[in-house]
Amino acid sequence: MAQLKNFKDYIITPFQLIVTYYFIAIAVSFLLLRIPAVYKHGIEISYIDTLFTAISAVSVTGLTVINFADTFTPFGIIVLLVICQVGAIGIMSIGTFIWILFGRKIGMRGRQLIMIDHNQYNLSGVVHLLKEIVKILFVIEAIGAIILSVHFLRYYDSLGEAIKHGIFTSISATTNSGFTLTDSSLQPFSSDYFVQFVVMILIGLGAIGFPVLVEIKKYLSRKDSSFRFSLFTKITTATYGILFLVGTVGIFIIESFQSFQGMAWHERLFASMFHSISARSGGLATYEISSFNEATDIFLSFLMFIGASPSSVGGGIRTTTFAVAILFLINFANGRHEIQIFGREIHLTDVYKSFVVIILAAFMVLFATMLLLITEPYASVNQVIFEITSAFGTCGLTLGITENLSVAGKIIIMILMFIGRVGLISFLYSLGGKANKTQYHYPKERVIIG
Repeated sequence: MAQLKNFKDYIITPFQLIVTYYFIAIAVSFLLLRIPAVYKHGIEISYIDTLFTAISAVSVTGLTVINFADTFTPFGIIVLLVICQVGAIGIMSIGTFIWILFGRKIGMRGRQLIMIDHNQYNLSGVVHLLKEIVKILFVIEAIGAIILSVHFLRYYDSLGEAIKHGIFTSISATTNSGFTLTDSSLQPFSSDYFVQFVVMILIGLGAIGFPVLVEIKKYLSRKDSSFRFSLFTKITTATYGILFLVGTVGIFIIESFQSFQGMAWHERLFASMFHSISARSGGLATYEISSFNEATDIFLSFLMFIGASPSSVGGGIRTTTFAVAILFLINFANGRHEIQIFGREIHLTDVYKSFVVIILAAFMVLFATMLLLITEPYASVNQVIFEITSAFGTCGLTLGITENLSVAGKIIIMILMFIGRVGLISFLYSLGGKANKTQYHYPKERVIIG
């Protein structure tokens, strides 16, 4: 039996197992979304559209080829929210949490899978991290749901409708799934700054990274006087904040001369702020983004390409990847080969990984753009790039071509959503098999660069 276990460990790596579990989650979600009770009477959804919805929900992307309000029953909405919750927390995390509820102990293999699923480097503390993640996420969603439900009483005739929309909006925003029960996202609340502010906070909390939230909780509890924030939290928070400000200023300046003309300054500001944070992976919109200038579309595509933070509900290349690459370029231009920040030095391996992720992601987006331009000849280059970066960044914003995608186009987007959720590094490692250390080295020689 021990020999069989070793053999299994040899033929499948933890990364391959994680990817396999996500495939299983998609398959289960697909079967759940084929239950007749999920849809309203007379509604029929094709298999490809069901699969598209399942992958979009598991990857918490939000791109959809169907209208939820006209399609799903209350039971269907609950099923969709459950799938989004599983996708946001992580397949291994939710499975392990259920295992813990039944009083079972988590073995070394399970801890290793949790570590990989949440991009951790150490096995110690991963189960505690998992428990904290689930508790924090549910608390955030509950508080958001209560606040929004009470506020929505002014928009809906019954308490039930207000609660339904409050819960759905809170979970959608916190998980960054980007789904809504309307056919126009959050545009009905384009002048309601309270709703926008609450949703922006929920999106930010979901995308900032679970380890960051756990550390903030530790800091606020004040149980450990010697506690200090990790380098990961400092870089992640700083990068997320800078990108939010840059995104807000960029959208505000560009659209002030375009679609924002005639709007008051505070309307422009909130529209810019909301779409800056939503483009990170939120996927919700308070404005018709198809009316944005093409320069803004490219700018938003850049933000979606970066995506959210590691170990969060979002995808993309991730904020730390972008930050490490920029820091290395700045240091290299100044003649330094080490990256020193916040009193720490970043490991060279992380620099290598950052550039590998960026280069591979850029090639993938370029290749997918070429394919989608072939399968969707009616779409412009701008629309295609926007759609692809939205899928890879698990964002969910669209310029209106999602519903018109061909079968081939839907398959391309589904693959991008899956890779964006699993993570490019995990997906790449799952293809590479078991790692083997090099037993020897050749003589080194310099190559002319640049």
